[in-house]
Amino acid sequence: MTADETSIKVSAAARDRLAQLAAEHGTTIRRLVEDLAQSTPTQAEYAERAELARAELASALGSAPSPEAEAKARALLERLGTASHSPRAAA
Repeated sequence: MTADETSIKVSAAARDRLAQLAAEHGTTIRRLVEDLAQSTPTQAEYAERAELARAELASALGSAPSPEAEAKARALLERLGTASHSPRAAA
């Protein structure tokens, strides 16, 4: 192990699942975990993106969306995200 590497402990079940997922994606557990860590935004990054989106909408529309409009948009995006992760969406 080099100076910039570390290890993480997970249950045997989690390790086996990660191995299965990695194999199905044609990669390694290491790459799978590294990709997850790099591609998943933190809460602070989500907040920053939301603020940038509000500013862009305010610039394009002349005013920012209401809290109600934001809540409706968020609910729609969550439903779409759930649908894209369902087994039916993958088929």
